[in-house]
Amino acid sequence: MMGVPTFYTRLLDDPRLTKERAANMRLFISGSAPLLVDTHEKWEARTGHRILERYGMTETNMSTSNPYEGERRAGTVGFPLPGVEARIRKEGEVVPTGEIGGLEVRGDNVFQGYWQMPEKTAEELLPDGWFITGDLAKFDADGYVTIVGRSKDLVITGGFNVYPKEIESLIDDLDGVLESAVIGVPHPDFGEAVVAVVVPEGEGTSEAAIMGALGDKIAKFKQPKKVILLPELPRNTMGKVQKKTLREDYAGVFA
Repeated sequence: MMGVPTFYTRLLDDPRLTKERAANMRLFISGSAPLLVDTHEKWEARTGHRILERYGMTETNMSTSNPYEGERRAGTVGFPLPGVEARIRKEGEVVPTGEIGGLEVRGDNVFQGYWQMPEKTAEELLPDGWFITGDLAKFDADGYVTIVGRSKDLVITGGFNVYPKEIESLIDDLDGVLESAVIGVPHPDFGEAVVAVVVPEGEGTSEAAIMGALGDKIAKFKQPKKVILLPELPRNTMGKVQKKTLREDYAGVFA
């Protein structure tokens, strides 16, 4: 069965999900949006199955996948599939293992270009066949790929680069938090400021509590300058969080 992360989180909210009900299932696959490590672990505890997470795009079909037989590493999208090349570059150079950069893929899976959009094609599909995905990623020492976020979601505050996924992972691990989305919005002093939009789980979660919990976990420039609590995050029909909508909704919060 294939599902987006929202599918799995909502099933986990249903007490009817048990190991007995999942006993006849062979494989659960997740894609379209990042699957939280917490969701991965809770799913295994409830059903006995480890979700197989993978990565692809409309322009590339499937590019990477955790193994069917082997370690399905939570928080990663696995290895490049057979016949697919993947590299991570920054400022035109391939970065060392463990460093973040722009993910590019090449192979017969990659499309030939955007229909009647030659300029966009030239921007994203290089002459030698490498496609610029627009996703920020890194390789670990074992070759697993971790998607850090979209390049357009990168926050530059006071000249420093902030990767939202790092902060979201810390917030999502806090007690009383269901999920979060970190965005950058205009700020008169810093150019952009980090804002965390948080969906609480239960009672007692507050802006002050979240800010306090992050105080000694990350550098000052990475800490949210504001925390906004919402009952749910905006999503599209594929279950992806719509950060563009959040940036538009809170663009004037520091005006």
